[in-house]
Amino acid sequence: MSEYQYYEFLAVDRPLSAQQFAEVRGLSSRAQVSSTRFVNTYNFGDFRGDPRKLMERYFDAHLYLANWGTHRLMLRWPHALLDLQTAQGYCAADSADAWATDTHVIVALTSENEGGDWGEDGEGLLASLVSVRGEVASGDRRALYLAWLLCAQSGELDEDDVEPPVPALLGTPSAALQGLADFLRIDEDLLVVASASSPADPLAKGEAGGLLAAWIDGLPVAEKNAFLLRAATGEGALLGAELLQRFRRVHAPATGVVERRTVGDLLQAAERCRAERERQAAARAAEEAARREREAAIARDKRLNALQPREEDAWRDVEARIGTKRPAEYDEAVRQLQDLQALAAREGRPDGFAHRLRQLREIHVRKVSLIDRLARAGLV
Repeated sequence: MSEYQYYEFLAVDRPLSAQQFAEVRGLSSRAQVSSTRFVNTYNFGDFRGDPRKLMERYFDAHLYLANWGTHRLMLRWPHALLDLQTAQGYCAADSADAWATDTHVIVALTSENEGGDWGEDGEGLLASLVSVRGEVASGDRRALYLAWLLCAQSGELDEDDVEPPVPALLGTPSAALQGLADFLRIDEDLLVVASASSPADPLAKGEAGGLLAAWIDGLPVAEKNAFLLRAATGEGALLGAELLQRFRRVHAPATGVVERRTVGDLLQAAERCRAERERQAAARAAEEAARREREAAIARDKRLNALQPREEDAWRDVEARIGTKRPAEYDEAVRQLQDLQALAAREGRPDGFAHRLRQLREIHVRKVSLIDRLARAGLV
């Protein structure tokens, strides 16, 4: 198999300046480069740039894919939208790393699966995942909790390590969040048991819009003017997330103390969940197989009932089909012989069928293709 590596970077909050564009363009003559996007695919060789440094200096999102099983996603937020302490509370090992520059916090999530089958293409993946960045920016911590689960299932945490706060609605992910779980290959059973402690949405859908409007209306005029000025000077992409995050902090209701689970608790619960899911799947498969068998038996009985009064005609039809020497007719002759065998068995005269089958085989013994079909059908 040839090598495949896919690199993509996005500038979300603001486009690259002319100088930044020239610097990025200089990293590769083959890459697709615009003021907001850098994409390159390698089937041999490697990228000369350092993705971490590119994220620190230029971009807000990065996706890397390699056909030996590496999936990596990096996301960047301004300090005002995500602080390093919060990020590091969820990013606890090599699979989920968080660090800060003077202006931003960056999170890198890496999933390795060397034994997996390859059949992926990176094109379009980052576009489907990047809205997770906006969810985190608005105060939604579900993507960060997935980062911690990734570390837990990778065996990088101690069994007595305690989980971070479980965010609301973990069990009802957005399309982008579900895409992130799939991209990072988060174990579905681990996610199910982790979601069991996830609280409901603190703001019911029917109330959120009105509460948000009332909260914005109550902001001081000077503060509103400051927000408008920031929007007019190019910060509009960030303001919505910042407002939503502040709104959530103000209106999230107080919750009771929730007992935090350990890594060991979650992994053991995931194993039990997996065993129960597999047991139920096996039971459903057995039930479906039994249903198909019952339906097949009913259809077979109808077929044999119809065959009974015309048994001799069926034997003559078998001979006629064999005489054509066409493979498709051989197949139909074999199917009719199987029905004749079943009818003879049902009526307690298998020896009679065996005698006629033996005669038929002797007559057509030189027809190798037919004899082979009869053998594969058990008509010996």
